[in-house]
Amino acid sequence: MNSFTQEAQSIMNERFGCDRLISIGTTLDNIPYVRAVNAVYHEGCFYIITHAQSAKMKQIEQNPIVAVCGEWFTGHGIAENRGYVLTEQNKEFYQTLRASFESWIDNGHVDDSDMNTIILCIHMKTGVLYSNGTRYDIDFTNIELS
Repeated sequence: MNSFTQEAQSIMNERFGCDRLISIGTTLDNIPYVRAVNAVYHEGCFYIITHAQSAKMKQIEQNPIVAVCGEWFTGHGIAENRGYVLTEQNKEFYQTLRASFESWIDNGHVDDSDMNTIILCIHMKTGVLYSNGTRYDIDFTNIELS
């Protein structure tokens, strides 16, 4: 596995640093589940606003290892429930996510007055990224952020 080169970091930031549709794969009782979610990539993690009682979160509680896929990228990571979007620790970053998701966030799908509206963070571990005929094998565990 290669280190996370500056070129690969730049591509990840450009491609996923704003609202993007990605697929998340989870498992429960050895049955795979995949769904599309809106996500934003930031410093080695994908962030999603979701509901704590959703099927994906119940599956993640049982097994936090997830797969992600989108726009010529695939990888594995560890999912973490960061908690209610308006807690003191989440409030500032939630505003950043709201800005990224501004085209749809107020369409009735997200209710930030509901304590079950949470930030899901996927800490990426490994990934494969393709861009212009080049393959980047990424080890996110050794990420050096600028």
